[in-house]
Amino acid sequence: MTLMDKVRAKALANPCKVAFPEAEDEKMLKAMDEVSKGNYGKIVVVGNPLEIKKMCLDMQIDDSKWEYVDIADEKYKEEILKKYLQLPNLVYGEKSLRRRLNDSLYLALMMEAVKEVDVTFGGIKSTSGDFILAAQTIIGLKDNLDIISSVGIAEIPDYTFSDNGHLIAVGDCAVTTNPSASELASIAIATCDTIRAITDWEPRCAMLSYSTLGSGNGPLVDKVVEAVKIANTKRPDLKIDGEFQLDSAIVKEVAQKKVKRQSEVAGQANILIFPDLNAGNIGVKLIQQFGHANAYGPLLQGFKLICSDCSRGAPVSELVGNILFSIVRAGEEKNAKK
Repeated sequence: MTLMDKVRAKALANPCKVAFPEAEDEKMLKAMDEVSKGNYGKIVVVGNPLEIKKMCLDMQIDDSKWEYVDIADEKYKEEILKKYLQLPNLVYGEKSLRRRLNDSLYLALMMEAVKEVDVTFGGIKSTSGDFILAAQTIIGLKDNLDIISSVGIAEIPDYTFSDNGHLIAVGDCAVTTNPSASELASIAIATCDTIRAITDWEPRCAMLSYSTLGSGNGPLVDKVVEAVKIANTKRPDLKIDGEFQLDSAIVKEVAQKKVKRQSEVAGQANILIFPDLNAGNIGVKLIQQFGHANAYGPLLQGFKLICSDCSRGAPVSELVGNILFSIVRAGEEKNAKK
């Protein structure tokens, strides 16, 4: 069973309600149609129903099972606002929130905050920065996490990892430019939780550096060392270790030579955490160019609830994959709270 086969099966077993605040886009509508046809999730369109229904008719998309929330429905917006204002630790006051309710993205996020939907999926129109700001202020960060980050999964056809076939998870390669030690620890923790929800792997998370357990020194190494300590203190249940060079993290023979202590991660990592965005972005592009990798994601993480941004240039297949990942993550979180 491939990764996407597993994700489809998990989504089908536990479909969630997904709000789409940017449905006035042909690619997004095609992706929503695939999700709806497969019964992987329940579609909730937030926007202008007349405009979107006309697009569906023109594109021969069956939207009969979709739920529509009209951005012009003042009564519904007031109901959402009233519920949202009962939540703790709000960033915006009532006047500011009322104004933002005219933006379909903010309305969708407030709907998610008050449990009207399970996921908000956007980004086809808004920038990543705008999406993250909206989600961070309306949904907020998870407890014990300092920052929003991203995770991706790479499938490298010509390389086999210890027990995950051709798959390896990587973070953060898209959001956080130069994380502090505490922020780097948050990235590692969030990535472990995200990957476990999607893949059912037992996370083995390597914090990467140009040094393996003191073979190098300097501020860049010190940051990773401190991040490992913070992550282990916050989440002792997770297997997070380092600092490791890349080969020490994924090659058992190298780990046996370089890692002179017991480690459940060294040589068999299934998650790689880059120390900053320079390393992460370069690393992913090296994997794609020279390893001919297929990439899944990036997926945003660190929010209290599942909010997913997508690339504005993403093809329909990538949109569908990221929607399914989001449904699976939301389903796992709902199950964990039962």
